[in-house]
Amino acid sequence: MCNLTLRTTLILKLKFDRRNFMICYGKFEFAYDILSVQQEVSLLLKNEIWLAHYNQAQYTGEWTALPLRSPNGDVSNPIAESLFKLEFKDTPLLQTLPSVRQLMQNLKCDRLSARLLNLKAGAIIKPHKDHDLSFENGEVRLHFPIFTNEKVRFYLENDLLEMGEGECWYINANLTHQVFNDGPTDRIHLVVDCKVNNWLTNFFSAATLTSREQKKDTAQLLQVISELKLQNTPTTNALAAQLSKELDHE
Repeated sequence: MCNLTLRTTLILKLKFDRRNFMICYGKFEFAYDILSVQQEVSLLLKNEIWLAHYNQAQYTGEWTALPLRSPNGDVSNPIAESLFKLEFKDTPLLQTLPSVRQLMQNLKCDRLSARLLNLKAGAIIKPHKDHDLSFENGEVRLHFPIFTNEKVRFYLENDLLEMGEGECWYINANLTHQVFNDGPTDRIHLVVDCKVNNWLTNFFSAATLTSREQKKDTAQLLQVISELKLQNTPTTNALAAQLSKELDHE
């Protein structure tokens, strides 16, 4: 269970060592025009361009996506990874959503995938993990709840995260998480994957973060994986992927 909470820049700098602690989740002060965003997304609900989430074994009910940034800007590709090393680009759909586009431009870091994800009323996302998506691995997944209801339950391991409309959250997607929409309305999040840089590190420094201590060998292995990725060669990338897979299995 994640039970160590860190707050303020000073505490983060003095007590938080990314090699020894792992951030589980956090809530950020990040203002955006939620009413305008909701209006734009509401208009999208009237068309039929939503795509079924590609991993259909991962959920029951209906879970659909709209790609706003994707490999090569392909609006028909709901996958959050670039399988063929294609550059992530804005899709034409994002150009029709000025408030959403402004929200994303206010993230002063490299943005990878961005999607609107709609978990329909009564649907369930089963327990799962997403590989290499954590602050410690250099890539974070941010959630911006656009529409939700009181009966949505988002669990990261054993912790219930109560995400409200107009908020901004980080989850360590390497950890087991699951979602239940037991309410009468759809739950729609804007989900953006970002590369960690100085701006994002400072952004995390000002947040309320819930973390936990890592085993020493796990912390060292994460550091090795990070250094291999920085070399960015086919050999080091393959080795980093293999080590990540072994770490996830453990």
